Amino acid sequence: MAVDAERSDGIVRLRRPRASDAAPFAEAVVRSHDLLHPWISAPDTADRFRAMLARVGPAYVPSVLALEESGELVGAFNLSELVRGNFLSAYLGYYAFKPHAGRGLMARGLALLLDFAFDDLSLHRVEANVQPTNARSIALVRAAGFECEGFSKGYLFIDGDWRDHERWTMRREPYLASRGA
Repeated sequence: MAVDAERSDGIVRLRRPRASDAAPFAEAVVRSHDLLHPWISAPDTADRFRAMLARVGPAYVPSVLALEESGELVGAFNLSELVRGNFLSAYLGYYAFKPHAGRGLMARGLALLLDFAFDDLSLHRVEANVQPTNARSIALVRAAGFECEGFSKGYLFIDGDWRDHERWTMRREPYLASRGA
């Protein structure tokens, strides 16, 4: 299925970002700086947002999460390093925007994203790498049913240093079983 497929649960909508999202997205990132820092470096200008859009392709699928009624941006998800063939895997990135963090909306968005990853993209595995001190992020993937598979020392260069990460994964079979499919 196309990478621009949309999904909604009636409360939130997961959709491909549009050029018209540049200013509101950058504003949301700036507004959420203390929530996102030091975990993620998100596009905080319209130019950086457009650069993110330019990367969209078979190996990089970004999504925005918005409130269904107002369209206000809640957060963002991305699937990157999508690999086909025998691997059928991708890395998952995500972050919430103020004032929506802590309201369960990202959990709703993650469920929509996993439906997209396993149903539309036919992936076998989705991996989220999370810094061990990022309790909110770990709580999100744990609640979604991800399993912690290991620890990677100095895994990603973030905020001026190589950061350790825990590897959390969801595989297709457990996910489908959790949905009763």
